[in-house]
Parts: sequence; structure tokens; C-alpha cells
Amino acid sequence: MKQYLELLDYILTHGKKNPTVQGVPALEICGYKMEFDLQEGFPLLTVRDLKGSWKGIRGELLWILSGSTHLKDLHKNNIHFWDQWGTEEICAKLGREPGDLGPIYGKQMRHFGARELPEGSYDDLRAAMAFVLDNLPADDPRSAAVRGLKALIPFLENGLDQVVELVNRLKIRPTSRRNLITTWDPLDVEVDGKEKVFIAPCHGTNLYAFVMGDKLTLEHTQRSGDVPIGIPFNIAEYALFLMMLAQVTGLRPHKLVHWIINAQIYESQIEHAKTMLKREPRPLPQVVINPEITDIFGFMISDFTLKGYDPHPSIPGIPAHL
Repeated sequence: MKQYLELLDYILTHGKKNPTVQGVPALEICGYKMEFDLQEGFPLLTVRDLKGSWKGIRGELLWILSGSTHLKDLHKNNIHFWDQWGTEEICAKLGREPGDLGPIYGKQMRHFGARELPEGSYDDLRAAMAFVLDNLPADDPRSAAVRGLKALIPFLENGLDQVVELVNRLKIRPTSRRNLITTWDPLDVEVDGKEKVFIAPCHGTNLYAFVMGDKLTLEHTQRSGDVPIGIPFNIAEYALFLMMLAQVTGLRPHKLVHWIINAQIYESQIEHAKTMLKREPRPLPQVVINPEITDIFGFMISDFTLKGYDPHPSIPGIPAHL
């Protein structure tokens, strides 16, 4: 994980101090790229111990791929690091029940473009349009417009399953330049100054699958990354996603190319970052996934085995600012 240490050093050397909405100044840079060849090992940080996060890395990824955005589904695997952002107070401000995080990662990956309306609204829309069509002459030009709107209802209600689309395209047209996913829908973040979510998607801003021969490379762009806390997690999650995609499409996992648009180290994290920089990276571990799984949604936490992980000791107390 030399690449990660180079990122830490680059921010500490070249980053500019910026105020943040979290109230803690940060050293920030704009635009940084890292590449991880999975043939060299699984890119799990070795300059501090992340064994305690291994379950959370697997669990959060599977939670996202399930389409869930509710804490109760993370709690099924005893994963609680999202709890602080799904409190009763925070959710109430957004008009949601406690634990409902709103249209974040899972919704965007599995139901992109779907629009939230009060319960029963889509049934009412169908009924209203059916009534209009029944009472318009067949040759009335307005009928075509109503039929067109009616045809949009399933998409507005359910959205597009980007994961299914990506897997299918990788099987049928692996070299297509359209093989991508995004978790960023501006209408689900903030409109006219009104926030739709408390934590907008930071990673998965763009996921592009590139195939050369039988090798699959995943390019991951994220709009913002807390480098000491979040980035190691993100690297590992998308490396796992790359391995899963490769397995279910008959390809070989090659590289994870990771772009960070705004990479930051908060002032409260600087000493922790310097501690990591004093440590020599150790050999990367390996991850073995259950070869029997052929459905991208068929994986469970127990299907991923981490082998040969020998990191430096953990660095407790690194503040997280989201």
C-alpha cells in the first residue's frame, strides 16, 4: 500500500487548509489517482490494523448491493458504524423514521432515478391516467401524451437497476464504453437548498468497468474522501466488488484504479497520518471468495476469506468527520 502512503504524504506536503461544513479545518487537494493490481495482493491497509473493520467492509458492500438504505439491515450483521447518522433527531429533520438514511448508495445502485412519493401515489396516478384515456377520443392528440406519461410510471416508481444492467452488459458487450454505474443523482441530494439526505454519497460517484481480453479493471471515482478513515475502507470495498464482478461474468480481476476528487486530512487527523507514514508497508494479504457463487446478489459475508494479513498495530482514536 505504498500508493496510500504517497497520498498521505502528498496531502501533508501540498494540501491547502480549507474550512469545512463539519467545523474542523482540513488539508485538501483536488484530484488524485491510485492504482492497485490485485495480482500483487488484496489492497487492505497494512500500516494500521483493519482486522476489526473486515466484517464492516464486507457487510456494507453487501448492504449497498442489496439496495437497502436502512440501518436495520446493517444491524442484522451487527454492523453499527452508520448509526450516528441515522438517529431519530437527524432522520426527523428529513421527514424519515429513525434508521432510514434516505436515497443513498443502495437506492442509487439498484433503483436509480426512482422518485419518492407518498404511499399510494403511483396507484392514484395510474388510475387518473386510465380515467383520462377512457374519456378521451382515441384520435385525440392528447391521448398520446397521456400514454407516454403513463409509460414512465414504472421507471419513476422503481428506477433502473444499475448493477443488473452492468453485469448483463459485461456478459454481452464486455468492451462497451457504457459499462458504468453512478451513485450521484442531484435530485436525491439537495434541491433548492432543501437537503434530501444527511450524508450524500461520497464514493461510487462513477464506477467504470474496463475489459481488455479476459481482464477486468474497475475505475472508481469518488467525489470526496477522508483519507485517514474512509479511503482505506473504500479501496477494500471496491476491490471486493471488482472480484465479485469478475467472478460472475467469467473475467479475471485485474486493477482497481481509484480517483479521489477532493482528498482531505482533517487537522485533528494529522498526527495519526504522520504515525502511519513512519511505518513500512507490509506484504498484502489475499482474499479468497467462494467460487460457487455465480449471482452478484448471492454473496454472503461468509463467502469472503482474508488470508495472510499481518498489519502494524491499530491507531486508536482517529477522528471521523462526516
